[in-house]
Amino acid sequence: MMRKLYYAEPYTMEFDSRIIKTDQDERGLYTVLEETAFYPAGGGQPHDKGTLNGVEVADVEEVEDEVRHYIKKEFPEGTEEVHGIIDRERRIDHMQQHCGQHIISAVFDDQFQIPTTSFHLGKDTVTIDLDTEQISDELLHEAEEQVNQVIYDNFPVETKWLPAEEAKAYSLRKPLAVEGDVRLVIIPDIDYNGCGGTHPRSTGEVMAAKFLGWTKNKKQVRLEFVCGYRVLSKLGQKHRVLTEMKQIVPRPEQQLVQEVSEMVQSSKEKDKKIAELEEQLLQHEARTIISEAQGDQVIQRVFHDRPIKALQSLGKAITEQVSDIYLILVSEQEEQLQFVLARGDEIDRNMNEIAKQTLPLIEGKGGGKPDFVQGGGKKIIDGAAFANRVKDLL
Repeated sequence: MMRKLYYAEPYTMEFDSRIIKTDQDERGLYTVLEETAFYPAGGGQPHDKGTLNGVEVADVEEVEDEVRHYIKKEFPEGTEEVHGIIDRERRIDHMQQHCGQHIISAVFDDQFQIPTTSFHLGKDTVTIDLDTEQISDELLHEAEEQVNQVIYDNFPVETKWLPAEEAKAYSLRKPLAVEGDVRLVIIPDIDYNGCGGTHPRSTGEVMAAKFLGWTKNKKQVRLEFVCGYRVLSKLGQKHRVLTEMKQIVPRPEQQLVQEVSEMVQSSKEKDKKIAELEEQLLQHEARTIISEAQGDQVIQRVFHDRPIKALQSLGKAITEQVSDIYLILVSEQEEQLQFVLARGDEIDRNMNEIAKQTLPLIEGKGGGKPDFVQGGGKKIIDGAAFANRVKDLL
């Protein structure tokens, strides 16, 4: 059986081993070694990364009782031995996050009678699902303090293999899902858990834990958090954001929220006022176009680089004011034409039929309601010519 160095000594970041076999499956090319320090994905913890003889190990999975190292390319012919190097930063990070999760789950379970139902160690943050439908800020604050006290107290983290029957003598966090020998991760007086993940020697190496917030997930609470160096990384990110914010809004940090909130409210009020003024301008433009038409039944206008939404708004404004006209609005752009074809309520005609006859002129697409159609296509002819062809059909 392969010797799993990641269990015997999780701090081993380099090792030498012999190749047992190299093969390929649906995931790709892989190699199996006599012994390995590469941790395979499992139990919510991602796999290790690193190299074998300088060849990148992109994935590690335990399949059919063998640890398969999925490599980016084949080793030179005749290679029998490899030197493995583990991505140390990734390994230590996973050890910190996984151990932190054990502590957090233990505090919620023991102190607040809220068990953990699942665990996911993500690239940036970690989540656990807690078996409760609501959770208060006060409870979260108290739990976070207790978690960090356990980290500060620097309890030893022990691992041991023993038969499942003997393991049941411990106060296990949840029933064992395996038979035969089981690996226990033990934080004395804090947590006793069947676990196949990598962990540090003591809780102090977790450094710190910070809760980032929670969301409802079905009938449970999903808590997001970070531990160890990720706490420093998050602090650094937030500090950079605050520093940049203070350059834009020159206020003390404690006043930034109020200042930005007032700015957002002011911006919303300005946007509302701008929208009202734009509507007034649109109505004025509609009245001007109607007046200039001097009673013509077909009103046509060609614009340059006017968005289709603006054509639609103008079209609705005109047809709401005059009920017995046809309307042709065209926007010429660099390589395409867009249009709106509409009619007033007093006219009984399906504008989709007109659109179908005119769309081939610009190799276009479009459609809408019987009284209001929009579309667009290539600028094969200019806007005025297109509008005239539509008018001829009307």
